[in-house]
Amino acid sequence: MRDTKFLVEQAAKIRKDIVQMICKAKSGHPGGSLSAADIVTALYFSEMNIDPKNPKMEGRDRFVLSKGHAAPVLYSALAEKGYFNRELLDTLRAYGSPLQGHPDMKKVPGIEISTGSLGQGLSVANGMALSARISGENYRTYVLMGDGELQEGQVWEAAMTAAHYKLDSVCAFVDSNNLQIDGNVDKIMGINPLDKKWEAFGWNVIQIDGHNFEEILGALDKARETKGQPTVIIANTTKGKGVSFMENVCGFHGVAPTVEETEKAVKELEKVSEI
Repeated sequence: MRDTKFLVEQAAKIRKDIVQMICKAKSGHPGGSLSAADIVTALYFSEMNIDPKNPKMEGRDRFVLSKGHAAPVLYSALAEKGYFNRELLDTLRAYGSPLQGHPDMKKVPGIEISTGSLGQGLSVANGMALSARISGENYRTYVLMGDGELQEGQVWEAAMTAAHYKLDSVCAFVDSNNLQIDGNVDKIMGINPLDKKWEAFGWNVIQIDGHNFEEILGALDKARETKGQPTVIIANTTKGKGVSFMENVCGFHGVAPTVEETEKAVKELEKVSEI
């Protein structure tokens, strides 16, 4: 039996970090960071072979945050894991801080690739996987994309590439929260049926509740067992998950909470940690 209670508590801490650091910065993207918190928690605290004391360890698993604007969730996970001092979280987006609005691989330990321009992460993940094959290494590469990001054509070119080369060490997550900066994903540019699309591109497709750790971990197990195909895990999530007044609110895609809103959010998240 896995310790999902620990993961629930860890995800609550990460969500708390997210709202507090964005509030202090008065800038950032809370909605999509909160929706991805459980996925990122599962990867960093249960799944990936990594070592915070040796960020460049040979054979380490790789993580690509393709939706780079959700950097706060990654920064919190790295700090909680011990890659850098937690006090640095208070400097998000501050002048001179390594914690920029999008991840910078040259300034923050544990970040494998600088991201921000949507649609490019899966291509990078493919390159990492091909590099592992060529060098005879067996690390896995995980990539997290937003559902709105799938409107980018490069995603589907990369999807064809991964299937063509049978990159079974690639595991992609789609943070499917149904909202992007301008509104409902389907109204802006329909992407469904996602499962059939990915299957048609030659991928092993798994659909889950992206806030259920048993389902997330079970999907990761299945992905590891799958040979000859890359795996995509379509995680059905809620934008702003964990903070009641942010959930399913498009306005919190890229708007910082006020001090009062942050205090309310922290109280809600602390209750989760106490359960």
